[in-house]
Amino acid sequence: MTGAGFAEVKHVPVNQAVRDYLVRSSSPPDPALSGLVDSTRGVGEAAGMMVPVEQAALLTILTRLVGARTAVDIGTFTGLSALAIARGLAPGARVVTCDVTDRWIDIARASWERAGVADRIEFRLGSAARTLRSMAADTVVDLVFIDADKMNYPTYYEAVVPLLRPGGLLLADNVLLDGYVLDPELAEPGLPRRAAQTLRAFNATLAADDRFETVMLPIADGLTIAQRR
Repeated sequence: MTGAGFAEVKHVPVNQAVRDYLVRSSSPPDPALSGLVDSTRGVGEAAGMMVPVEQAALLTILTRLVGARTAVDIGTFTGLSALAIARGLAPGARVVTCDVTDRWIDIARASWERAGVADRIEFRLGSAARTLRSMAADTVVDLVFIDADKMNYPTYYEAVVPLLRPGGLLLADNVLLDGYVLDPELAEPGLPRRAAQTLRAFNATLAADDRFETVMLPIADGLTIAQRR
């Protein structure tokens, strides 16, 4: 303990070697998840949008812990996050996943069928804001995972809060944005810099929102977990 009564800060930088060890020290992905990862890698450069396997495991655990009956997945891509959330749901529960494109939906649906969770997943084509507005007024959401257009995180956040029940979880991905949120001016001019500025402001707003208890984790590209009070 220091003289001020605080423990010394302990931190291990997460380089590739540490990340590989973290993955090896977690439950290994099963064939359905591994198959989806392989299929996603085959789509080319866009594969970089894929949720890492260790983050997928965390999504499943959080969904199960919160006892989610209705979840929302903003940003479907090839369906990995929806699959991970669906695995944490009880039979009869559902995850609504949405995306502005259905370019990769065949990959997603094949993986959902392979994992035996297709009956728990509802895909909606269109913007997340429109999807959220179209949900019934009496909809109660237990968990939301935001992993889509970074410029619209504030919009998704404002649309989600009225739907999220007390004790429900708001999860926001890529909140570190490769570290550029620390100093957005270091990002490339144009959209990358604006995205960094938007996420930096979003992070500050969520941390200061007394409707939530919030923690940011250095997993993958940064994941914020905020529980509605």
